[in-house]
Amino acid sequence: MFKHLLIPLDGSPLSELALPAAVYLAKTLNAEVTLLHLIEHNAPAEVHHARHLRTPDEAYAYLNETGRRVFPPELHVKSHVHTAEVSDVARSIADHINELGPDLIVMCTHGRSGPRRWLFGSNAQQVIAVGKKPVLLIPAMQSGTAATFDCKRILVPLDGNPDHERGLRVAAELAQASAASVHLVLDIPKLETLRGEKAATGKLLPRTTAALLEISQQNGEEYLSRLRSDLQALGVSATSEVSRGDPVTAIVDAARRISADLLVLGTHAKTGMDAFWSGSLTSTIAGRSPMPLLLVPIEQPAHGADSDH
Repeated sequence: MFKHLLIPLDGSPLSELALPAAVYLAKTLNAEVTLLHLIEHNAPAEVHHARHLRTPDEAYAYLNETGRRVFPPELHVKSHVHTAEVSDVARSIADHINELGPDLIVMCTHGRSGPRRWLFGSNAQQVIAVGKKPVLLIPAMQSGTAATFDCKRILVPLDGNPDHERGLRVAAELAQASAASVHLVLDIPKLETLRGEKAATGKLLPRTTAALLEISQQNGEEYLSRLRSDLQALGVSATSEVSRGDPVTAIVDAARRISADLLVLGTHAKTGMDAFWSGSLTSTIAGRSPMPLLLVPIEQPAHGADSDH
């Protein structure tokens, strides 16, 4: 499980919205914490209406004060300032993943273009692609505040591909540590929501395609039943459902219906894929999800295997 958390902070209250989740996880998992600040090249005077930290001394003072103020004294909290100015903040965060060796990066989803964008305006998928570590995204509420983080109900979307079950394994460990329940959701398309070649086949052979989708639903229910039993054998309370239609809508609706505290999603460490676990759909889910999103990178199949479901 996660034993070392990395929290990038830019000095603004908005970036600090990631801290309640970091405190919860550090306490629950007895994890070490590293607070990170990067000195940005040609930085503006302000970042999110807060004065930009321009010198290493300012940054260290801020990180050390934040650590003392936010985290319980029994936790091991370190400060790290990258003193050389950087132009690509997201790339530098990813580089520090390799240097500092965290198990999890905790970030607030905000940017210069608005609170529903990625940290520092860069796609967090880039951090996953380079660093290949899980990233916990904490959404900034419209009020500019973050609710107290808890982890009692975890939602895990699946598509039947065993490669994508890595997110489930992480969710199971977190559920054990935090005494949380896990809800599994698997979406089977309808004829009208099929995409690409499958959509074309559906138009040519609608009855055959509809029958195949019905079989897929039955198989999906059996698949989730097996996974649910595996979770229960670990002592984790688990439920599941098979939805029909648009996967993003199904995930967001399920999250709201069960009042999920956390959504755990396996994601490929690249973007631009026409697949469920693509960067674009991950971004769509994050943009519509009002709850924290834990992205768990999935290693690519060998020999360029197709990852569509």
